[in-house]
Amino acid sequence: MIDLEMIGRRAKKAARTLANLATEQKNTALHAIADGLLARQSEILAANAADVADAERAGTPPAIVDRMLLTEARLQAIADDCRKVAELPDPVGEIFDQRELPSGLRVYKRRVPIGVIGAIYEARPNVTVDIAALCLKAGNAVILRGGSDIARSVAATTTVIAGALEEAGLPVFAVQSITDPDRELVRQLLRLDRYVDMIIPRGGASLHRFCVENATVPVIVGGMGVSHIYVEPSADFARSVPVIVNAKVQRPGACNALDTLLVHRDAAPAFLPLVAAALAQHGVEMRCDLEALAILADAPGHEQWNIKPAEPADFGREFLALIVAIKVVSDIDEALDHIAQYGGHSEAILTGDPASAARFTREVDATAVFVNASTRFNDGGQFGLGAEVAISTNRLHARGPMGLQELTTYTWIGEGDYLARA
Repeated sequence: MIDLEMIGRRAKKAARTLANLATEQKNTALHAIADGLLARQSEILAANAADVADAERAGTPPAIVDRMLLTEARLQAIADDCRKVAELPDPVGEIFDQRELPSGLRVYKRRVPIGVIGAIYEARPNVTVDIAALCLKAGNAVILRGGSDIARSVAATTTVIAGALEEAGLPVFAVQSITDPDRELVRQLLRLDRYVDMIIPRGGASLHRFCVENATVPVIVGGMGVSHIYVEPSADFARSVPVIVNAKVQRPGACNALDTLLVHRDAAPAFLPLVAAALAQHGVEMRCDLEALAILADAPGHEQWNIKPAEPADFGREFLALIVAIKVVSDIDEALDHIAQYGGHSEAILTGDPASAARFTREVDATAVFVNASTRFNDGGQFGLGAEVAISTNRLHARGPMGLQELTTYTWIGEGDYLARA
């Protein structure tokens, strides 16, 4: 029987130690974790293969299975990201916003760890290391609760992490994992506000909603949402097509993958057949509004394309699969209105007009907005954060990829010369 009270107490105690560690000690632990992942690669991959086999037998969608899958290359990338976190500047102890007040009091802010982070996630074994590494570097203890679908993968990985912490002389309970699949334990973790300072869910809408509705601990919501690319007539069509293919095809199960393609009416007749032919080569299903469908149905080679009429709900759907919705819009105003209604995660414009680019970045409300770049760049590693614990769609505390700085808060420090308030 899992004792969450004990786990919470251990995490809180470990967090106090972590908050005062030297950067070198934390970096040593991160390199030890990376070394351990590669040294015990065969055990981790075997555990993951068993999880993936169970998922495939259960009929899990291919995009979700792909999220679950670990390979030698992916494990190497996870270890590399862990080392990148070690190379990043340590935010803890940073002093900023210094000023001296008329009273003679000198005040400033000092960056400090948040404390204890609870991470609840599904189908993403890489999250185990990503979150552990970032939390450790930022001086936080973490309680992990991976889904039952990746239980073996999480167990194998956290065994490596525990060994690395011990080897580096850090508190072993700085990273703890809840291995019992009982969903009631998730509810209890969400209410463990005596010890846990923030909850980060990584999963589908139902997990996020469950966390928000049941938590007494602050919850960072994110990792899901509809992503758009808007194409203007001034865009370089030949160079735009590979960007769109990348956004849709490279990792269709990722939260920053393209869901809806918006094309200006003046660009649609020439551009849509080009992008449809390219997407069709990768087996992408295209759900088109009537105007886009009419253009593509008359295009040479359309018999080989998987095009069909879109349903209204397709334009507000995160597909997480090789499916894209396509809509023709009259101008940038209609594109902005559409994104305002359905978007907010990762949004991009392909254009040769600096004025349109400036307006798009100014008016689109999203975690990240791109000009002439794939939405797939909305990622902690791609933004130079080393890794990320989540892509937050919150407006308070953190927004977009959450790296080291987003895992800290600050303390006001006031210094005087035996100063009393008048």
